[in-house]
Amino acid sequence: MPSKRILIKDHTAEANLFAWRSLIGLLVVFAMIAMVLTNLYYLQISSYEDYQTRSNGNRIKVLPVAPNRGLIYDRNGVLLAENRPVFSLQVIPEETKNLNLTLARLSVLLKIDDDGIADFHADMKRIRRFKPVTLINRLTPEEVAIFSAKQHLYPGVSIEARLARYYPYGSALTHVLGYVAKINKQDLQKLSEAGFEANYAATYDIGKRGIEKYHEELLHGEVGYQEVEVNNQGRVIRTLDFNPPVPGQDIVLNIDVELQLAAEKAFAGERGSIVAMDPTDGGILALYSSPSYDPNLFVHGISSKNYKKLLKSDRPLFNRATQGQYPPASTVKPLLALAGLEAKVITPETQINDYGKYQLKNVARVWRDHNPWGHGLVNVTKAIEVSCD
Repeated sequence: MPSKRILIKDHTAEANLFAWRSLIGLLVVFAMIAMVLTNLYYLQISSYEDYQTRSNGNRIKVLPVAPNRGLIYDRNGVLLAENRPVFSLQVIPEETKNLNLTLARLSVLLKIDDDGIADFHADMKRIRRFKPVTLINRLTPEEVAIFSAKQHLYPGVSIEARLARYYPYGSALTHVLGYVAKINKQDLQKLSEAGFEANYAATYDIGKRGIEKYHEELLHGEVGYQEVEVNNQGRVIRTLDFNPPVPGQDIVLNIDVELQLAAEKAFAGERGSIVAMDPTDGGILALYSSPSYDPNLFVHGISSKNYKKLLKSDRPLFNRATQGQYPPASTVKPLLALAGLEAKVITPETQINDYGKYQLKNVARVWRDHNPWGHGLVNVTKAIEVSCD
């Protein structure tokens, strides 16, 4: 049997092979280090400003600050529309882990009815998820205390303090002042079309009727902004910069509130309207429509029960002073007399014989006086005195 052949190791070849492998490994390591350094250079130097902006975007937030609405006074400086502090409960859907569960727990804690939850979901559809949505407009002091004690259990839910409109004279001035109410979808569309949407970024209410609507641009003011630093939970740590809002302008009306209250008392629940005008300048001293309603019901969102009650009553939402159509009757006669005097068609001494009827030339129609036998010889003064037709 032939003996096995003994192989002699080639140490030179093995050394060369090891050297090549080591060189290749070293090149791979250097290549990976170069990639890391290149990426590090890209992140820390080339894209520094971009990533710094992104980091600040996560750390710094710009929050809009609503301006205080302008006040409304009567001619004597009596406050007719003011702003009072209210506390509302707000939810940021994006920061809430389980929105439905949170709403269910809050419903039990603060006794929120189904209509309130439905209104919240309706508002949430028109607001971005990272923005706060109001769940309760007005919290009582007891509700504020109850929620504050358990706020740590509700991430994304907070209490917001703000000023809301209040009308101290209630129904007496409703048809003059109108009212403000929550901004709805139609309001947002109109603001967007007019280019004013940004100015209402933090505003809850907008003028709906009367002076509040007509002078909305003056009363609203200009929105402000504050730059705040937040932690990883979105809580505000500190304020970095603050650009204060510009409050709305105050308005002084010709209305005399004492005369307005006297007009309300005079009607005593009867249907009708009254307008008192200053003859020297045409200023409206009083304007009242009866029946009226409390505008404060609309400021925080009127309930369906109260709204149905208004609809079933004697049309209090209808402003009889400005929307009603009534024949002028004899109130037009002094105006016609003034027009005749100004046009010099007649003079104060001009007289006519009123015998109960009047007919224009070549016109078949006969205009008759309310007195069938007429008033005899009358001038301008007597014609107005006896209400001559």
